[in-house]
Amino acid sequence: MSISAGLLQMASMAKLTIIFFAALFIASLLNSSSAIPAIGKRYDTLTGLDFIQICLNNCAQCKKMFGNYFQGQTCAESCLKFKGKAIPDCEDIGSIAPYLNTFE
Repeated sequence: MSISAGLLQMASMAKLTIIFFAALFIASLLNSSSAIPAIGKRYDTLTGLDFIQICLNNCAQCKKMFGNYFQGQTCAESCLKFKGKAIPDCEDIGSIAPYLNTFE
């Protein structure tokens, strides 16, 4: 085997090693990016908003405002069931109507 053939073989191995480590690096980035939000969670990676947490916080706020007239448990369960898609607004009667009840 000549010196030039040996150098070509070493260069080929170096290229393969670089490609292998580049592929590992890219795979690790893809794997870690999917691990940021929890399973099934609505999470905006751009702004860092967790819609389920916002929904739950709004349910707690409405419960504090309306007391026994507001079904906080039902509101929180719907936040989890629908993954924060319908966030209640305590000042919007349409968004909290399903959770209001009357006491006599």
